[in-house]
Amino acid sequence: MSLLDSLVLGASVLILGTLSALIPSWTRAALWIQAAGVGACGAVAAVVFVAGGSVGSRFVNGVSPALGLDRLSAFFVLTVALTAVPALIFASRYLDGTPRRNAIAALSGAFVAALLLVLVARDVTTFLIGWELMTLLPAASMLVLRPDRPVRHAAFVYLTVTHLGGAGVWISLLVLSSHGALGNPAAGAALGGPIQALVTISAIVGFGTKAGLMPMHSWLPRAHPVAPAHISALMSGVMIKVALYGLIRVLFEWAPRSALWAALALILIGALSAIGGVLYALFQHELKRLLAFHSIENVGIITLGLGASLMFEASGQPTWASIAFAAALLHTLNHAAFKSLLFLGAGAIEKLAHGHEIDHLGGLLQTMPVTSVAFAIGSMAIAGLPPLNGFASEWLTLQALLHLAIDRAQAGWVGPLAASALAATAAMAVLCFVKVVGLALLGRPRHPNLEAAREAPYEMRAAQLFLAALCVGLGLAPGLLVPYLASIRTGAPAAAPRIVLVAPGTGGLPTLAIAVILGLLIVILVRARGARVAAPAPAWTCGQVVEPSLNWTSSAFTKPLRLGWELVLRPERDVTISTAHGVVQSARYRGQVPHLFDTVFYLPLIRQGARLGARARRLQSGSLRSYALYLVGLILALLAVVRLGWLG
Repeated sequence: MSLLDSLVLGASVLILGTLSALIPSWTRAALWIQAAGVGACGAVAAVVFVAGGSVGSRFVNGVSPALGLDRLSAFFVLTVALTAVPALIFASRYLDGTPRRNAIAALSGAFVAALLLVLVARDVTTFLIGWELMTLLPAASMLVLRPDRPVRHAAFVYLTVTHLGGAGVWISLLVLSSHGALGNPAAGAALGGPIQALVTISAIVGFGTKAGLMPMHSWLPRAHPVAPAHISALMSGVMIKVALYGLIRVLFEWAPRSALWAALALILIGALSAIGGVLYALFQHELKRLLAFHSIENVGIITLGLGASLMFEASGQPTWASIAFAAALLHTLNHAAFKSLLFLGAGAIEKLAHGHEIDHLGGLLQTMPVTSVAFAIGSMAIAGLPPLNGFASEWLTLQALLHLAIDRAQAGWVGPLAASALAATAAMAVLCFVKVVGLALLGRPRHPNLEAAREAPYEMRAAQLFLAALCVGLGLAPGLLVPYLASIRTGAPAAAPRIVLVAPGTGGLPTLAIAVILGLLIVILVRARGARVAAPAPAWTCGQVVEPSLNWTSSAFTKPLRLGWELVLRPERDVTISTAHGVVQSARYRGQVPHLFDTVFYLPLIRQGARLGARARRLQSGSLRSYALYLVGLILALLAVVRLGWLG
């Protein structure tokens, strides 16, 4: 059996699982069948990724359906498989007791199939069909799970923003296809200046909107909190990466002549997304919304690497261009692993602890130890702590940006800006997840519901532990992947995996050696401690009785930063004081950090659009004579245009 036959067989199993999910009482079995099909596709992709070459059809510029797989798309298919298999297994128990769970299970399989269809498409028609399905199916799963008004509004915003921005995808691909540039870099390089600019700008806007890049990101923090946990994991873990796959195809293969200014655009958008995403994540009180903003942050980090790769290529440094490209792809895989882990953990917490408001959690390490440990590993990975995978890719990206800053071949201010943005982002990410882990996992329960919390079922725990192990493994030996990722850009066979990621400040020790030393040190300390435990004692609160009102909140962690950024963030405060006979009885404080992209950018556009729409409605008079007059005027205008020769 050929690799293409195996890929088709895996896809067929996935579709079979999707259809069988519609049979009553088959939800669990259907999700396991879907996981098996995705796993088979991932195995084929792994062979193509390691061995190189391609299977199936090459890119064609016609409209006839064509499917295939090369090393770049194989890497993304493998990323989808590593994320989707545990997510579907997690869903087999997560959906227990959920209304309309059969429909959600079927939509889950269809969503994964749409993701794979985009990646294996080799013609513009198949690509756009998969692209639209990839957009619509998550919205359908949100509405099936909770058809109430807030969810309908979130789904409406998601569909509106992604479709309006997604028009850029249609424009860029249709223009490239009409010029024969799909799969033909020579034809793409021969495009004229205005056509080249149109394709590049359309691709950045279209694919960047679906990827969640700022300022086209407003759908993402609305959609993730209301989606099922495994769908959120797939959206954040791989859907936004599939959008980056399309951006890479256009900017790196099909329209490569605009490398320098496109690189500047990517670096600036990436820096804005990284800083803005982590900054707004810090002030969130809801766990899934916080994770959604961190997706924006990490997509920004990936985009920094892609922009640096284009800039190195423009300055004639192919080696560093391939290193920066490899760093971006490595962070793509790493983010898929730890973000999926965190969303699955948040789903388990929401289902079993009955909520994900951070200030109402606490003590989960005692009641849900496996879930809490896996969530802590994901938190350390996303915070970029060694020796986990988030550190590996962020450190490699930082090395590329520092070289860009030192080189200063073109636009010398870009390198220092990008490196500073990445460093600040990493620091704030650590602060954010110190808050999350400290408030949600440690201490004592802050809400009565948490007293009855219990550990997740086996399937949910196994999915989280697999992703946690993946975070550890990718962090300990990232050098095994980097040569293959770099070879995607160079087009040459992968070099022998001799790259070793060195931990900073350790005199050249690789991260694997650091991990072994730290592990041995922990074992020695645990053995030396023995069975001795500290005597229990009440917490000291300046002599007051320990009450829930004295607990730290998430606002306490972030207030110093909020004060420092007050001129930019414009926080809102509302203090209500109740008095009786001139004596203060109670004081209630409420504060929030508004999303400035909504209040300053999007809301004025919406208001202006509503005004224009109200004026345009005056044209709908209901009079047939008026409509006939409009038609006559249009015909006369077209005749005048043709007469003057404006249409050729």
